[in-house]
Amino acid sequence: MTAYTPLPIAPGALQELRDTDDAGQGLRPFTAREDGAPLACVGSPLRCCLRNVVAGDRIALVSYAPLRRWAAAHGAEPGAYDETGPVFIHAEECAGPQGAPGYPFARPGALRTLRRYDAGGRIAGGRLFEVPEDSTAGFDQALADAFAEPEVALVHVRAVEYGCFQFEVRRP
Repeated sequence: MTAYTPLPIAPGALQELRDTDDAGQGLRPFTAREDGAPLACVGSPLRCCLRNVVAGDRIALVSYAPLRRWAAAHGAEPGAYDETGPVFIHAEECAGPQGAPGYPFARPGALRTLRRYDAGGRIAGGRLFEVPEDSTAGFDQALADAFAEPEVALVHVRAVEYGCFQFEVRRP
C-alpha cells in the first residue's frame, strides 16, 4: 500500500487525446510488436492504466500537457511552465489502473525527477530521485518531503532520460 495515490491521465483527458492530442495531432494508433515495428515501445509505460506496454496492445503515442490540463481545472496559469511531451496510451478506452500495489514504473535504479508545482501552476522545487530497492518506501518518503512544503499542490514524476511524464500525485 502506498502513502500517496499515483494518478493516471484522467478519463476525460484520454477521450480528448484520442481525438486530438495537446499538440493538435490526430490519433495514429498501432499495435505494439516485439520486433519494434513501427516503433520500439514494448515495456514502455502506458499513462492511461499505469502499466507497461506488452506486445499486442493497440496503443498510440500522443503529446500530453499534464500541467496545462491540471491548471485549467484549477483556475491556475502555468505560463512558461506549461510543457507538452510524448506519452503512450491505449488507442481505445481501457479499464485504467487495476490496483497493483506500489508506485508504477518503479524499477530499482531508475532515475526520476519529482517536480513540485504550487496552486498557481508554477514550479515550487524539484528533486532527483533514484528508485531504491524498496521503491514504495522510497517514493513515500520523497513525496512526503515534497508535500512537507505547504505551497506544493502536486508533484509530477518524470523519467530523467527523456523527461517523459510518468504519473501525477496531488496533495492528499
